[in-house]
Amino acid sequence: MNVVLAADAIGNPIANIAVFAVFAVGTLALVYRVSRGGTSTADYYAADSSFTGAQNGIALSGDFLSAASFLGIAGSIAVHGYDGFVYSVGWVVAWLVGLLLIGELLRNTGRFTMGDVIAYRMRQRPVRAAAAVSTLVISFFYMLAQMAGAGGLVALLLNITDRAGQSLVIAVVGLIMISYVLVGGMKGTTWVQIVKAALLLLCVTTITVFLLGAFGFNFSSILEKAVANNPLGDAILKPGTQYGRNELDFVSLALALVLGICSLPHVLIRFYTVPNAVQARRSVVWAICTMVVFYLCTLVIGYGASALVGSPAILQAPSGENSAAPLLALAIGGPVLLGVVSAVAFATILAVVAGLTLAASASFAHDVYANIIKGGRTDPRVEVRVARITAVVVGALAILGGILANGQNVAFLVALALALAASANLSTILYALFWKRFNTAGALWSLYGGLGSCLLLIAFSPVVSGAPTSIFPMVDFHVFPLNNPGIVSIPLSFICGFVGTMFGRRNERPYAQKEMEVRSLTGIGANLRR
Repeated sequence: MNVVLAADAIGNPIANIAVFAVFAVGTLALVYRVSRGGTSTADYYAADSSFTGAQNGIALSGDFLSAASFLGIAGSIAVHGYDGFVYSVGWVVAWLVGLLLIGELLRNTGRFTMGDVIAYRMRQRPVRAAAAVSTLVISFFYMLAQMAGAGGLVALLLNITDRAGQSLVIAVVGLIMISYVLVGGMKGTTWVQIVKAALLLLCVTTITVFLLGAFGFNFSSILEKAVANNPLGDAILKPGTQYGRNELDFVSLALALVLGICSLPHVLIRFYTVPNAVQARRSVVWAICTMVVFYLCTLVIGYGASALVGSPAILQAPSGENSAAPLLALAIGGPVLLGVVSAVAFATILAVVAGLTLAASASFAHDVYANIIKGGRTDPRVEVRVARITAVVVGALAILGGILANGQNVAFLVALALALAASANLSTILYALFWKRFNTAGALWSLYGGLGSCLLLIAFSPVVSGAPTSIFPMVDFHVFPLNNPGIVSIPLSFICGFVGTMFGRRNERPYAQKEMEVRSLTGIGANLRR
């Protein structure tokens, strides 16, 4: 049966607020307890590399399994069917890039940020500045999705339908997230991500089992009911409902999903929280195993939401597609299960945004302040203070951006951040790790060329204007036809890196290149401070 979206159906708003308050206070207490006494940069940025591969792998999944994964994908499958599952497949396959090409070498070469790796054998100041710009821009775009998801989720739970109320919700979520980063640093944030990942897995597997049980453990019965409750009918069981009219957009999205994950700053920084390359590899393996279970469950949850709630009711909810999972919980377990699911989703958003804020603040404080402004000579306590101030600024910008992006499908917004990451970071990291001739000019061309082209294409795409779902639907200045620019900007970044290297000065620091090659492959000197 369809769910009636009324205040009495959603439950008691006071009880729901109490659930959020208990979780926020409990996790802040956990963050404070595990982070006491840590004032060094190694502790704030990388938790003194004290986590095991299993712990970091679960935290990696907690860092990545965001509002896009839980709310956005379930909603996309519920409304669009088969095409919504593209995100899940792409994101699981993407981790193989991290396992085979990036994780181990990055852990051996860098110390705190992506800038450490890219600038290892380059001129430090321009390359670190470019890496910091890339990190801040990508983190901001990723935060838009999380903050928009937070606003929609809590608005649904509290039955807030006006934009002003949802904006206030986004602001409160942002303030709590900033508190995590200020109090806990990497160690506290990691433990929040571990707790959140465990709760999320428990939540989705429980819903999946109950849902399958309600249909006699017959997934075909769920699909039949989903077809009956979706205006698209049988089309939701086949590809083409969302991307069938533009195959290039589908290919572009797939490239962004597969190549963008392990280029994300908040994912890259997690490889420094383990003591060695072996644990870095184990981290990725644990993360992949966790995510396979999670995404299989979202497939059942998405079609289950279409079957029991119906896509028309989902689209009419305060946060549209992002309401599918909470409304399914309401349909099968009433207000109590809705409160539990929403609290878990709330934890998901807080943990991911805290990780993003930490990555952005670490990049500015370590790459820009410590190594560019201070030339590598700074007091660690002052550097950590700068990182905390940066976290406040980044958090404030994320709140403003989340208010603007409120109502967009969060999985779709994350795909744009992934396109930016793959365009700017992936080519630069791979060239730096594997191409001996790669130089400063090549690094700057690939970073700025990929990032700039991607931003330009997004600005003139239907994402921003010219469509009912655009951020500014009342105007139309789009000239680029695709929603995701990855098919153009990702290859362009590799071309820019190659051309820049060919025209730049060769072997600026040849001794550093040889040292980086040995260190990346063997791990010798990986734990020494440079």
